[in-house]
Amino acid sequence: MRFDNAVFECAAGTPEQLIASDLPEIAFSGRSNVGKSSLLNRLLNRKALARVSAVPGKTVTVNFFRLDGCRFVDLPGYGYAKVSFDEKQRWSSLVEGYFTSGRDLRLVVQLIDMRHPMSDQDAQMLAFLRDSGIPCAVALTKCDKLNKGERERMLLTHCEAITRYGAIPVVPFSALKGDGADELRSIVARALEG
Repeated sequence: MRFDNAVFECAAGTPEQLIASDLPEIAFSGRSNVGKSSLLNRLLNRKALARVSAVPGKTVTVNFFRLDGCRFVDLPGYGYAKVSFDEKQRWSSLVEGYFTSGRDLRLVVQLIDMRHPMSDQDAQMLAFLRDSGIPCAVALTKCDKLNKGERERMLLTHCEAITRYGAIPVVPFSALKGDGADELRSIVARALEG
């Protein structure tokens, strides 16, 4: 599978704007500021296909990227405290609309910041995916910001927490250095083949 020919297709700000599910999809989910756009750019060998921002909560739409025979879907980040209740409700409705619209969803890549313990919202998402029967993998982002000992300790901590939700592949990932990118591409390719 080629990862270097992705194009931005569209952004949906409401459930009604979601495009038809006519291709297999790989969705990317995680807290605001966890590095979804940076991860997407690294996987797709692009510098700025997905817009990266220093401001958390910048992705407020479901963004669709078309590749050969599939789509990558960048879901809005959750957990950013400095947005209004109405905005949080809109995000929730949009993401719920995505998951309940009968899509050909092959895999959700759940991003978790490796430097910190899993949040309650991360746990809720993993429980939702397990209970919905949606395959997932976890990318532990920003692993380059930890030294070797911290990285090993946090990997063990995360793996122990994640096993409660099933046999989920866990990949330490660095958008900066590329750690885990090839492994994650392989997981995505296998999900699309299945």
